[in-house]
Amino acid sequence: MNPLLKVSLRQQAVFIPEAALTSKHTLNESTGLLIANLSNLGFGVSESLLKALNNTAPGFQFTLLEMLRDVTGVSKNWAPLVKGWNVPTGESVIDHIVTFFSNIFKSKGTRLPCGHIIPDNTFPLQRYNGCPFCGTPFTFGAIENYKQGSEQKILELWTIEDANEFLKDLLSSKTALDATQMDSLRMLLTKLPLPEVSIAMKETLMAVIDIYVSQEQAAKAQALFTSPTDVLRYLWYKHTGYLQIIEPRTVIKRKAINNRHLLPMLDNSGSANLQAKAALKLKYNRKDCLMVATWLNKLNLDTAKMCEMMHSKRGIWVRFIRALRLAEYSKRKGFEKLRKLLDTFYNEDYEVWQGMVQQYKLRYDAETTLTLLQQRPGLFARSLFANMLWFGNEVTIAAFMNVIDQVPARLLFTLAMYAENYFDRNSTRSVKPLGGVNKIIAANRLLQLYTDQQLQEMQAAVISLCLQITKKRFAKTANTCKTMYIDPLLFNIPLSIGDRSDTVQDMSSALMGTRFKVAGDTVRLFMQWGSGLPAQHMDMDLSCLIALPTGTERCSYSNLYTTGCKHSGDIRSIPNKIGTAEYIEMDLRTLQKAGAKYVSFTCNAYSNGSITPNLLLGWMNSRHPMTISESSGVAYDPSCVQHQVRIINDLSKGLVFGVLDVKKSEIIWLELPFSGQVVQHLDTRNVEALLKKLSSKLSIGQLLQIKAEAQQLQLVETPDADEVYKLSWAKNTAAVTRLLID
Repeated sequence: MNPLLKVSLRQQAVFIPEAALTSKHTLNESTGLLIANLSNLGFGVSESLLKALNNTAPGFQFTLLEMLRDVTGVSKNWAPLVKGWNVPTGESVIDHIVTFFSNIFKSKGTRLPCGHIIPDNTFPLQRYNGCPFCGTPFTFGAIENYKQGSEQKILELWTIEDANEFLKDLLSSKTALDATQMDSLRMLLTKLPLPEVSIAMKETLMAVIDIYVSQEQAAKAQALFTSPTDVLRYLWYKHTGYLQIIEPRTVIKRKAINNRHLLPMLDNSGSANLQAKAALKLKYNRKDCLMVATWLNKLNLDTAKMCEMMHSKRGIWVRFIRALRLAEYSKRKGFEKLRKLLDTFYNEDYEVWQGMVQQYKLRYDAETTLTLLQQRPGLFARSLFANMLWFGNEVTIAAFMNVIDQVPARLLFTLAMYAENYFDRNSTRSVKPLGGVNKIIAANRLLQLYTDQQLQEMQAAVISLCLQITKKRFAKTANTCKTMYIDPLLFNIPLSIGDRSDTVQDMSSALMGTRFKVAGDTVRLFMQWGSGLPAQHMDMDLSCLIALPTGTERCSYSNLYTTGCKHSGDIRSIPNKIGTAEYIEMDLRTLQKAGAKYVSFTCNAYSNGSITPNLLLGWMNSRHPMTISESSGVAYDPSCVQHQVRIINDLSKGLVFGVLDVKKSEIIWLELPFSGQVVQHLDTRNVEALLKKLSSKLSIGQLLQIKAEAQQLQLVETPDADEVYKLSWAKNTAAVTRLLID
C-alpha cells in the first residue's frame, strides 16, 4: 500500500510517483480500461490527471484501481438478510415464538446451516439469505448494479509538491486535527521529511514526537517538549492511543457501560471493568525510563511551575512516576533537577494558579481574580462568559480587552459563535466530556439574575468585540489584491473549530456540520461490518429515528417498516471473513407528506462492547432510481455514495452519524456518540442541541466576507478575481485555518 496514494484519495486526488511514469502520448488501452472502471465506482478524472495516468505503468494503474476498490468496499459482502427487502416478508412475532418452541422440542421443519429448525408456514425461507430466527447470513452478495449515481467525484492530480504542502498544512493547522487528518499525518511522516514549520497544536506535536522516538532520536524530541504536560500527553497517547489525556477511571467506566446488556444474564460489565483496568496498567523497560527521566530533567522551566502544571493530573502522574522508576533515576548524577521536581511535587510545596483564581473568585474580589486571569489569556477566554455573569459585564470585558490581542483566533471565533446560546436562559447546551458521550446541560443559573436586555447586551458586547478584533487583524495583514470570489457552497461549510470527528473518512473529507444536498427523492443508509473477522456473534444495528409532529417513530430491527422507511432485516452474526450489511431506505416524499421534521441516522452495538472497529457507515442518493437486487437484496452502489465514514473509536456504544432535514432535502453530517444498545436510548434533545450548536458556527464563506470587508476587497460573482476561494480549496481544512490570524 502506498501511503501517499491513500492520503491523496482522501483529498479527492491521485498521487503519482515519478517512478511510475513512462513516456506515452496517445491514450492507451489500459488507461481507457482504468477510466471505465473508475467510472463504475463513481469517479471521474480531470484532464491533467488523465494525461498523467496515461503516462503510468500498468502496475501503478492496477494499484490505484485496487485501492479505490478497497476504499469503496467492492470486494466486501453487501448481502442483507432479506432478498428484495423493499417488499415486506410478512414475518411476525408469532413466527419467532413458534420457531423458538420448535427448536426446543425438535419439531419438524427445515434445518438451516446454523442448526435452527424453521417450521413450515412460518418464515418464507425463499426470501432470506440466512436464518430469519438467529440472523446468521449464509450467502455472499456481490454488487450487481454500478453507475447509478447521478454525479461523479472528480479526482485531481497530486504531485510530491502537493504532498509536502499538505504535510505543512497539517502540521501548522491552528485547530485540532480530526481522526482522518491525524491518520493522514502519521502516514505522511513515514514517507516525507519533516518540514521546517511551527507546529500549532499539542495533539499534532505527538505524531512528530512519535516519529523521532521510533527513529531513536529522543534528543530531537526533547526540543519539542515545553512542559511536563506535553510529556504526559505523549506517554498517554503511546499507551492508549488517545491524543487527549482521558482519566483512567473515565476509560474504565466507558468500557464497563458498553458491556452492559438489556438482558441481565448477558451483562458482562464486571469482567469488562477488570479487563480495562488490566489494559491500563503501566510497564516500561529501562530504556524508556531513562528517556522520560531525561526529558523531564532537561525541561527549561522552574520546578514549582512544573509541579503546578502536573497538579491537575496528579493521580496519573503518580502512576507514571512509579512505573518509570523516576525516583530511582533522580538519584543519579546529573539528574538533580528531576530530584528537586519529585521532592517539590510529593511535598506539594507549590501554589496552584487555578486554586488562587477560585479562591479570590469566591471572595468576590474582581480586581485580583481578573488580574490573575490576565496572566493566562487563553484560560481567561474560556471562562469569559461565566466571569461576566459572576462579576458583571463591564468590568470583565474591560479586563479582557487588555489581553485580547494574545488570545488565539480560534478562541475568539468560539466566543462569538456561542455567545447567543450561552446568554439565553431558556436554552440548553450540548457538551461532550473527554472520553464520554454528548450530554445536555442546563443554562447557567446566574442568568436568572439578569434581565433580557442585559443578557442581549452581553451577547452583543462579546460578538462585537470578537469581530472587531478579527477585522483589525485582517486589516493589519498586507494584501495587494482588489477583488475576491467566494464559492456559494462555502457558506454551507462551518469553520473547523470545537467539534472534531473521531471517524476516518477514506473517500473524501468533510467537516462536522457540512450539509449535503439530496439529489433525488430517496436516501439509502448502509452499514457494513465484520470483514476479515472469523464467524461469530457480532450484532451491530442500523436504525433511524423520525421526528414527526405527533412524536417519534423508529425504523430498526424491531420495526422494519414505518413511515417512509424500510429496513433490510436484523443480522446478529457475521459470516467468516467476508462481513455483512444492513440497509435502510427513506422516501422523502412520504416523509414530507407525514410532516416529518428530521430523521436521525444511528448505529448501535447490540452485542457487548463498543461499535466494532472498521465498520463502514454512510448514505447513498442519486437523481436516478437506485435498484435493489431481487436475487440477493444487495442495494450498494459505490457510485451513489455521498458520504462514508469508518469507525476507529473503541469507546462508543451508539453513534448518530447524520441528520436528514426533510423540508430542505439536506443531510447534515455530524457525530454524536450516545450510550445504549438500541436507538430508543437516543435522547432527541441531544440531537437538537447539537444541531443548534452547529448552526451557530461561522461558515467559511462568512469568514471570507469578514476578510474582504476588513481588507477592502470587492466581492465578485465570477472566479476571475484576484483572490479565488472554491470548494476544492476548502477540502483541505487544515489550509483553511490560515484564515485564523493570531
